[in-house]
Amino acid sequence: MELDYNKLGFKSGIEIHQQLEGKKLFCDCLTLNSTKETDIKVVRKLRAVAGETGEVDIAAKHEMKKDKQFIYTSNSEDTCLVEYDDEPPHQINQKALDTALQVSLLLNANIIDEIQVMRKTVVDGSNTSGFQRTALVAVDGFIETSMGKVRIANICLEEEAAQKVKEDANSITYKLDRLGIPLIEIGTEADIKNPEHAKEVAAYLGMVLRSTNSCKRGIGTIRQDVNISIKGHPRVEIKGFQDIKSIVRTIDNEVQRQSKEKEGKAHVRKANSDFSTTFLRPMPGAARMYPETDVAPIKITKERVGKLETVELISDKTEKLVEKHKITPDLAKGLAKVKKLELFEQFVNKFKNIKPAFIASTLVSTVKEIKRKFEVDVDKLTDKQFEEIFNYLNQGKINKDVVMDVIIGYTKGEFNLDKYATASDDDLEVEIKKIVEKDPGKNPGAYMGDIMAKFKGKIDGKKAMEILKKYV
Repeated sequence: MELDYNKLGFKSGIEIHQQLEGKKLFCDCLTLNSTKETDIKVVRKLRAVAGETGEVDIAAKHEMKKDKQFIYTSNSEDTCLVEYDDEPPHQINQKALDTALQVSLLLNANIIDEIQVMRKTVVDGSNTSGFQRTALVAVDGFIETSMGKVRIANICLEEEAAQKVKEDANSITYKLDRLGIPLIEIGTEADIKNPEHAKEVAAYLGMVLRSTNSCKRGIGTIRQDVNISIKGHPRVEIKGFQDIKSIVRTIDNEVQRQSKEKEGKAHVRKANSDFSTTFLRPMPGAARMYPETDVAPIKITKERVGKLETVELISDKTEKLVEKHKITPDLAKGLAKVKKLELFEQFVNKFKNIKPAFIASTLVSTVKEIKRKFEVDVDKLTDKQFEEIFNYLNQGKINKDVVMDVIIGYTKGEFNLDKYATASDDDLEVEIKKIVEKDPGKNPGAYMGDIMAKFKGKIDGKKAMEILKKYV
């Protein structure tokens, strides 16, 4: 069913949550998704407390009524007492804070002059303390989109929640290696016009975050929450989008659901994989917030902001790469996203016999194809090894048709230059002459098939055709 979002009085804002690399927000533990076997187990129950208003938040009351027991597990090498709330938080991670400040500048926001860490009551067990630490970094920003300006209400720096492992009627088990990872939260005003616009805004904000080169990558490292309302219906927050491709259909379905609901109440829903949503809890309010007394306020001076490294947007880098090296926008975007840009520029300058487009395609498309098709860990290849591969290619020792095989060989530790070495022009001419004399009268295309099969990527097709013309 085609929906008229303007007629429906559609209003929507989006929240982006992005994990950062490095160390955790309030301790020195690394921000990793640990695969180590757990050797610590703690069991607790949590109780909601009153916020600054003196009231207990409605969403916290809802969770507390479930009377669940929370089981926390971790490996002792990956966590410390801070995650278990048995030690006060350390000073806030300054590198993570600088990244949040950089993002604030990219989003044209006004940076707060003194940052106060707050406690946000959360008693669903996802935080061992019963609250999440969060700090407002900047307000009143904006981005330009295809449908006009979208205002950025706030940019926060907060700690990630623990990862739910399993749940039954009486308890929930969480793993704590994720708890405390620095998380940048960006919230927009309700300026989004329709589902496609929401997808565009989410994609742009994700690009801004990745431009800092400080973000974690992979499933679960970035999430989107979408707030939606239509005329006569209160706001509903849909949590847990991990793929922006699902935003459009899920919003469509939610608007249709709201249109059929006669007496709706503001609440939070979960985004499901089938583009439906399900009820999670009542909408939380200001009652859940109160100051964090274990972390001192942080003054943000003009001098500190002025010393921040300037961040170039991936979109700007892409345009420059396309113009300078005549490569496709997709390849240029891929180079900017996978942190291979400096390596690409280095190789282009060093290996003049290789076209920039082939270097870019190898670093982006070929590597991606190997990951998809073969069970090899291409990520463990060093920059030095990539340089060796391109050096062989630049010197004519290997042919570009075998580069994928060479990369796989390097990854497996099985590379042997003799196996892939390019045939000499003299050897090539001798074999071509033999092939033609053995089976005369065929067309050049048929002969080329025989020649390529004989040499299996060890020759340049253009060179082979030049020699073949002498005998056909």
